[in-house]
Amino acid sequence: MKRQLYLLTFGLFILLAGGSVQAQETVPTPTPTPTVEKQVDDKQDVQPEDLQGVPAIAPNYQKNDTSLPDLGRVGVDMTEQKTLTLREAITLALENNKDIEVTRKNVRIAEFDLQAARGVYEPRFSGQTYYERATTPNISFFTPQITKVTNSSFVGNAGFQAYVPRFGTVLNATANNQRLVSDNPVSIISPQYNSSLTFSITQPLFRGRRFDQNRRTIEIAKRNLSLTDTQFRQRSIEIIANVQRAYWDLTYALRNLQVQRDSVRDAKNQLEHNRRLVDEGQLAPIDIIASETQVANFEQAVYEALNGVTQAENNLKNLISPNRNEQIWSESVTPVDPVDLDAPNTTLPEALQAALENRPELELNQTQKDINSIDQRFFREQNKPQIDLVASYSSAGVGGSLNSGFTNPLLRNCVPGSTDIECVSAAQAQAQLLRSVGGAGTSFTDILTNKYPVFRVGVQFNLPIFGDKTAKAQLGRSLVEGERLQTQREQIEQNIQVDVRNALQNVRTAEARLRSAAISRENSVKQYESEQRKLDAGQSDVYRVLERQTALTVARSNELRAQTELNKAIADLQRATGNSLKANNVETRLRK
Repeated sequence: MKRQLYLLTFGLFILLAGGSVQAQETVPTPTPTPTVEKQVDDKQDVQPEDLQGVPAIAPNYQKNDTSLPDLGRVGVDMTEQKTLTLREAITLALENNKDIEVTRKNVRIAEFDLQAARGVYEPRFSGQTYYERATTPNISFFTPQITKVTNSSFVGNAGFQAYVPRFGTVLNATANNQRLVSDNPVSIISPQYNSSLTFSITQPLFRGRRFDQNRRTIEIAKRNLSLTDTQFRQRSIEIIANVQRAYWDLTYALRNLQVQRDSVRDAKNQLEHNRRLVDEGQLAPIDIIASETQVANFEQAVYEALNGVTQAENNLKNLISPNRNEQIWSESVTPVDPVDLDAPNTTLPEALQAALENRPELELNQTQKDINSIDQRFFREQNKPQIDLVASYSSAGVGGSLNSGFTNPLLRNCVPGSTDIECVSAAQAQAQLLRSVGGAGTSFTDILTNKYPVFRVGVQFNLPIFGDKTAKAQLGRSLVEGERLQTQREQIEQNIQVDVRNALQNVRTAEARLRSAAISRENSVKQYESEQRKLDAGQSDVYRVLERQTALTVARSNELRAQTELNKAIADLQRATGNSLKANNVETRLRK
């Protein structure tokens, strides 16, 4: 009865299809049977009056070509085959991925930031030298006849600064040299050489002794370098997981394409087999229509699978190709790694422990907490009083020769060789002054002999009257920031636990799904073969055979999908436990 119902349904379908074809007068069709023509005429006669005169939709449409189009992939030369292992794909992705390259640049930037922060403690040599000529008005009771004075000087100064970072100590050494020439008759010495050498030390007693802004900058730069290292590793893990998923997606897509092609082949074989049964009289001619429809449906599935291959391949190429002009875009990528991976045998406590040890998110949080601890230490230091011990020592020297325009007022009324006591005393005083000043070199010898030393020791301080509210507020903010980071860490740990639990459950479910899919595929093969034998014995019909054939194709595809989903679940478990680098034998190198 069921078989007769199927035959009646397909008969009506053919009659209606034939009538529709006949209604399009402009389309050449095979000559229909008189019965079909009568049905068409009757149908046209009973059309409602309000539909009369309505133009036909696409009256000239026809589809004559039933051959399959090319099974190629857009932009891919199928003769150029590129075999690819999973490890090769991961290596290419890590070498060529733009995000990885950006992260690598960030690491180098952090290295330079650390060098710059340390550079503040490098000893520095500074100095200046210049020549100056200055003309100034002369307002003096001693030389009222002179209206202006010209002074020429040549200056050369040098300084050296060093630090003791551990204690915040600042050391300075300064050397000053000047040669002064003046036409002022009041100036006794011209040219005059002035030199000095000064050493000073500034030692913080409270604020800045244990920790200061420079040391804070260096410590933060160290943590930022560690931060970028961790971010690089985190991004590498993400890239590896994405490549693994894309690799297995392409593996499934290619194998599924083969399954669909095999299904077309089986459907065509079944069609030929049914035609022989029709010729032998065991099947009705209408049964051929169902078999031809099955072939067409499977052919359509081939193109759907081909589209899946193209998308999966482009996704993988996008991860491993450095740019759009690479040769790989025109090549057909073929994964060659075995698809049957073994699921890791791990327990939930072991997986959670590995995740808490390896997940980069926790390292990032810890680095942020370290930076916060540095801030707290610095702001506590800023709340201390600023009192510095200052000590210095300097040694000076002077030299030169008698100004040619100078006239000693004490010798103004004296003649050369005078024995007057006042004249002799004035002459001796002038000679003594010139001997004490000496020549140009005495400005340096005076320094070495410590002829004119200056010692200084004292304290300098800077104390706010009502307390440093800014430092207190900054310390309070850093303390709250530390509490926020701790709360954030607890949330991260909980999220990691959920991630690991889901990933581990996914692996277990994928294993069970693969087992069920394998059993389903084995049983579908047996059912299909059994139904074929029943058809040959006249105990079944074409529709049951085609139904079993479709079920077999679905079962084969499901088994492939289950296997690749298991592989992707394994990759997700590696990512969840932070073990992707070790599991795939990948060593990241940030510095060359």
